[in-house]
Parts: sequence; C-alpha cells; structure tokens
Amino acid sequence: MSAPADSPDRTAPSVITLGCRLNSYESEVMRRHAGAAGLEDAVIVNTCAVTQEAVRSSRQAIRRAAKARPGAPVIVTGCAAQIDPAAFAEMPEVTRVLGNAEKMRAESWTPADLLGGGEKVRVNDIMSVRETAGHLIDGMEERARAYVQVQQGCDHRCTFCIIPYGRGNSRSVPAGEVVAQVRALAQSGHHEVVLTGVDLTSWGNDLPGAPPLGNLVQRILKLVPELPQLRISSIDAIKMDEALIEAMAEPRLAPFMHLSLQHGDNLILKRMKRRHSREEAIALAKRLREVRPEIALGADIIAGFPTESDAHFENSLRLITDCGLAFTHVFPYSPRPGTPAARMPQLERDVIKSRAARLREAAAQALGRHLEAHVGREADALVERGEAARLPDFTPVRIEGDGLPPAGRTARLAITGHDGERLFGVPA
Repeated sequence: MSAPADSPDRTAPSVITLGCRLNSYESEVMRRHAGAAGLEDAVIVNTCAVTQEAVRSSRQAIRRAAKARPGAPVIVTGCAAQIDPAAFAEMPEVTRVLGNAEKMRAESWTPADLLGGGEKVRVNDIMSVRETAGHLIDGMEERARAYVQVQQGCDHRCTFCIIPYGRGNSRSVPAGEVVAQVRALAQSGHHEVVLTGVDLTSWGNDLPGAPPLGNLVQRILKLVPELPQLRISSIDAIKMDEALIEAMAEPRLAPFMHLSLQHGDNLILKRMKRRHSREEAIALAKRLREVRPEIALGADIIAGFPTESDAHFENSLRLITDCGLAFTHVFPYSPRPGTPAARMPQLERDVIKSRAARLREAAAQALGRHLEAHVGREADALVERGEAARLPDFTPVRIEGDGLPPAGRTARLAITGHDGERLFGVPA
C-alpha cells in the first residue's frame, strides 16, 4: 500500500490517495472532475480496503485532513467507503461518501448536489455495474508516464480478498478506445504508458470474442508505433496468455512483470483459492526469461496465512529464489472481516511478524543481487522527477552529477553502484 499523498496542484482540490496504482489513476480523474466543477476547496480521500490496516489508515487520513483544513468539505470514496459506507458516514469529519462507480462520473461532482442536503451516502451496488468507461489522463508523474485503465473489477473470490466487493465484477474498456487513448498520450509527449486494472489478465472476457490481454498489447504496439514504451501493471500469473508472452519479446514492451503469486506452497494456494500452482509459477518465470532474458520479475507474497506451517512457509521463502524475483512485496496476513480466510484457524501475530521479517530479508538479498548485476553497465533510464529515474525493468536509479535531464526524458546512464534499494548512475 502506498503512503497517502496530497495532490501537488494547489489550484485543484486536495486529493489524498491510499492503496494501489489504480487508485492513483482514479484520484487524478476525480481531481479533474472536482476542479472543473469548482470544488477547489474540497478534500477528497480515496480509501483502500486491501487490509484492515489500510482501512485504519484511511480513517486516520480523513481525521488529519479535516484537522488541517477546518471547514473544508471532505468527500470520502474508494474501496473502503464502497464496502462499508455507513462506517465512514458516521465520522463527523465526512461531508459525503461516494461509491467507486459514482466517483468516476463527472455529474457526481456538481457542487450544489454534492455539498447540499440529502443523503450523506451515495453508494450504489457495485455488482450491478456492467461497463467501465475509459478516462483519458494526459499527465501524471510530471509527464514521465501516464496510466490507462483498461479493466475494472474481479470475478475471482480469493479467500483472503475483499476487493471484489469494492470494485465489482470484471469489465473491460474496448480495445479501440484503449488504442485511441494510448495514441493520444504518445502524441502529447509521454514516453511511457502503463496499462492498469484490478485483474488485468481478465481484460476482454466480457468483450465480443473474449480477446486475451496479449491481443490488446500487440494491437497497441502495432497501431501506436510512436509510443516509445508500453508497460503492464500487476497480473495474475495463471491467466498470462500466449500472445502476451510473445509480446514480451518486443523491445518496446517494458521488460518487467509483476506477478500476483501470494504464496509458494500448493496447499496454501488452494486454501487461498488461487488458481495456479507453485510449479506453474516457477515455469512461467523460466519461460519469460527465455523470451526476454533481461526481464525483471516482481511478486506479492503473503506471510502467515491461516494454517501455514513451517514447511509451507519455507516453500514461500524459496519461491523468491526459485522464480528469480527482483522485487518482492511482503504482506503480513491480517484477517479481513467478511472473507473466508478470516474464519480459518489463525496464526499468532508474533509468528506472522517473524515470517514476514524473514521474507523481507530474503527479498532484500534478492534485490541486492539484482542491483549488483547492473553495476558497471550503461542503460537508458526514464527521468521521473529531479534526480529520480527508472530503468525499463523498473529498477530505480538516482542520477548523480550536474545537468539533470528534465522529467519525461530518457537519459543514458553509466551505473556506478547501489545502496541496496536503488542504483546510482551518472550521464554516460
């Protein structure tokens, strides 16, 4: 989960975002809708519900925002608000609660309606939503990269996850609309476009002919030749289709893939209701390296899932090496009310914390090996802001020396070292 971040644009509403990249994208849509409606004084809190800690952080962000901006209307939305709108409506700091579908509609941000009387909660049944409208965002991260939402919702019901109840069932943006958005972003000067979604590999399941995600990726690369780099956000490993694997050989598709693995033991994967096995995850990692040797892989791993034994945990620990992960996001398990996993036999919190710490240690060692492999080489990096840049495989780099390139430009760097978290580079 990312830390809350206020919108840097002081002429627009203050937007506090918790959670995933998709939330960041949607926050930008809301910021523009609210700004166009004249809600410059409003505070928008886009909440997250992935864990109980995320919900707690969302409530804290609301209280802090209200204290920092006395009298400002506070509009709360996002997954936590969608799942439990009454709890947020009870908070005295909150002016309105908007659902995840409502927040994306320009008409929801009419000042007279939003800030007037009437029901404090404006949240409809997310499961009734059947379409996802594409919203063109023409500038994020100081024009370094832009995000295009191509899919929303999830049809799967992993036993630990509450997100489908906040996002609804899977629905896709048609390919033609996606291509048009990507083309517009490329023509406006963006070096990189990132395809985002809740369950990205489910894209196309609800469209005529059920095209796979790989078809969309190949279509973008073919029809938008002016786009220097296309990137894919987190995907479900078991749904990675052959066309997407083939597309990974294309130089303009970023050599990075973040896999939603969650665990490294087959029994725990079954109890999580995941659809892949340990062996399939390892085989996919091997196949991706065969197609694109320079690819970097990331993954999510949950520590301390209910019933996890020492042997189960060791299989997760080994998965970092067996899959050759460079970037590992470790999540200590916490029971989420309303999910099947919350009713399973739970582990002691100190056991969960200890296992999460061991996973993070292994992840840090793996990242160190990945960083070390870059030292002494030259590479092109996309400048994000100031001295911060990233390689195509998403490795962060700090640019040292004078004459920093502007954000959104690429720079050829000689990689001189690292600090265990990022590389250091000087203009080559």
